[in-house]
Amino acid sequence: MRWWDIDPVMELELRLFPEDAWSHGMYWSELAETHPGGTRHYTVAAAPDGAIVGYAGLMAIGVEGDVQTIAVDRDFQGAGLGAALLTDLITEAARRGCEELLLEVRADNPRAQHLYERFGFETIGIRPGYYQPADVDALVMRLEHPAHDLKDPQNG
Repeated sequence: MRWWDIDPVMELELRLFPEDAWSHGMYWSELAETHPGGTRHYTVAAAPDGAIVGYAGLMAIGVEGDVQTIAVDRDFQGAGLGAALLTDLITEAARRGCEELLLEVRADNPRAQHLYERFGFETIGIRPGYYQPADVDALVMRLEHPAHDLKDPQNG
């Protein structure tokens, strides 16, 4: 992801997460840390016509990584883009030497939970009311040793 991707990412962000969307400023701040030696890694998925239809971001500090965001346009869900974006983040976390990768997922989003479970993430906790203003709990999930646990979710 580059600065020129922020506007199309924001369009998708606002469609997918209208109540708790990130701001332009948040994306600018995240991308400011994607330089060599920085703590962030962001990527986008594009349709054949070049339109951005998915994006994902990783924060990696020391041996800990955190999936900051991951999203796929509803019209493109079920086509493997979420798995491809997550694979990219796990691969980058492993490359950076992360020993664990954490994420939060809405408790009312079983589709996303299933994706993470296919990759070996396990629920380790709950953050009550994490997603505001909807007051929806977040499940905290962890993948230990991303370098060793990277699976091919298409083949189990």
